[in-house]
Amino acid sequence: MVKRNNHYDVAFEEYLRGTCTPYVAVDEQRRARLADASLKSMDFIVTSRRFQNLLVDVKGRRFPSGGDGTGVGHKWENWATEDDIRSLLRWQQVFGNGFRSMLLFAYEIVDARFTRELGQPFTHHGRLYSFFGVWADQYHLAMHTRSPSWETVSLHSRNYRDLRIPISELLEC
Repeated sequence: MVKRNNHYDVAFEEYLRGTCTPYVAVDEQRRARLADASLKSMDFIVTSRRFQNLLVDVKGRRFPSGGDGTGVGHKWENWATEDDIRSLLRWQQVFGNGFRSMLLFAYEIVDARFTRELGQPFTHHGRLYSFFGVWADQYHLAMHTRSPSWETVSLHSRNYRDLRIPISELLEC
């Protein structure tokens, strides 16, 4: 069993268990070496009954984020690092046919007013979560630089709305 300290990863793992979805939790403590490259590990390898097997990197975000507590702020934060995207795309090549890499945005719903906006919330340890995935290859094609110094990228809101998939659509029992 992989020891997880990140509540977003723990919540998603419990979601997988609750949907009877077969998965492997990846030990992320060390980067993998592949030829001359160092790759960031994904968080989970997930078997999807409806689609290809998933190579999942969980990105935890608060919903909404920022703001002053009035519900005003960023809702659909979807940033990642360039390394996240590069590594996911490389893992997809390594695993080959039948596997597809995905960024999984695990939103902790911090304002219950937005629950309806987030589909079917999942409760874990008194917190509400909602999970949305974006295929890494589609993210890569639509991404733009968010911060050059932090080497982060993101999608414009419209692109994110078009590309995101509620994880429940991929992992139905």
